[in-house]
Amino acid sequence: MSRGNITKRGATSWRLKYEAGDPDSITGKRRTRYVTLRGTKEGAQAELTRRLAEVDAGTAVEPSRITIAEYLRGWLGTGEGLSRKTLERYRQLAERQIIPHLGATLLQRLRPAQIHQWHSILLKSGGKGGKPLAARTVGHAHRVLHRGLARAFSLEIISRNVADAVPPPKVESSQIEILSAPDIPDVLAKLKGHRLYPIAAFALGTGIRRAELCGLVWGALDLDGATVQVERTLEETAAELRFKPPKTCYGLRTISLPSGVVEIMRAHRRHQAEQSLALGAGRLLADNLVFTLPDGSPYPPDQLSRDWGNVVRDRKLPRIMFHALRHSHASAVIAAGLDVVTVSRRLGHGSPAITLKVYAHEFASKDTTAAQVIEAVMATGVKSPAP
Repeated sequence: MSRGNITKRGATSWRLKYEAGDPDSITGKRRTRYVTLRGTKEGAQAELTRRLAEVDAGTAVEPSRITIAEYLRGWLGTGEGLSRKTLERYRQLAERQIIPHLGATLLQRLRPAQIHQWHSILLKSGGKGGKPLAARTVGHAHRVLHRGLARAFSLEIISRNVADAVPPPKVESSQIEILSAPDIPDVLAKLKGHRLYPIAAFALGTGIRRAELCGLVWGALDLDGATVQVERTLEETAAELRFKPPKTCYGLRTISLPSGVVEIMRAHRRHQAEQSLALGAGRLLADNLVFTLPDGSPYPPDQLSRDWGNVVRDRKLPRIMFHALRHSHASAVIAAGLDVVTVSRRLGHGSPAITLKVYAHEFASKDTTAAQVIEAVMATGVKSPAP
């Protein structure tokens, strides 16, 4: 007996009928499936063959009427496997970029061509007021959809992740904004006396992330030993601020402090201790935050970025974002000849490959030095010291 057949339903429509596995173990009824599609008879036959192959392989899924909007909202409503910050961002991308365009589509009916068209629409008019959306943002939205579909596939709601078939738009590489070596002393000089001076100096001297700076406590600093232990971050969402460990084990690290930064931090500690006593809060303890708002409360990372933008404008500093101080640190130590493994560990990257990807242009600039070194070896057999 045939396991499936095709019946013509119109000029270009076909109905597929096939057995979707063994009979129901309780009722004994056959699991018969019906699907109507448009196209040629050859296309209908290919689809029937594909579905029967899924049945044989045990990868066929039960029919579902759930839409992409319903599925994404259900998944993101649970927050399953996502940090609070990531969950907040995923919800924004789903509501702003995915659901308005794909939300009404049945999850099991989504096809690669629709994802390709969705990318095109976002790139053309997916931004505010119908403006083009940056390829990087489209890529972020694509990754949210891809991750959601991967979960649906693992739960056997869909038979494949169709987002695998369409890559996100290519993002043109751009030069990372940094302070050049000659700019750094000038910027620090212009910041002296401003409350952001210590945190900017610490960011430039260590390269640690904004959220790590905001989560730092005095007990993590060993000013005599000139080291800092990075052990937690301050996560900011629309709902709350909370302290949490770094995302990965690589974020947990101890790094050395430049002597100039040590002196700045000693002065900052004295000032903060005097302020604490004046406010009646007592002496500084190991679990007191190093960088705070004027009232001593935690410094929200987003507010730090806004405050930095204001001081850049007011003191006529180079127009870079606060995060660029981390890049400036990395650029400076790479230019000084620090090896990629050490740079990677200092920055808290998961592997040197990540460091190379982000700072490839900086390491490329060291190629001239490499040529000079090998030239000396080839000419004299003696390795010359790197400059």
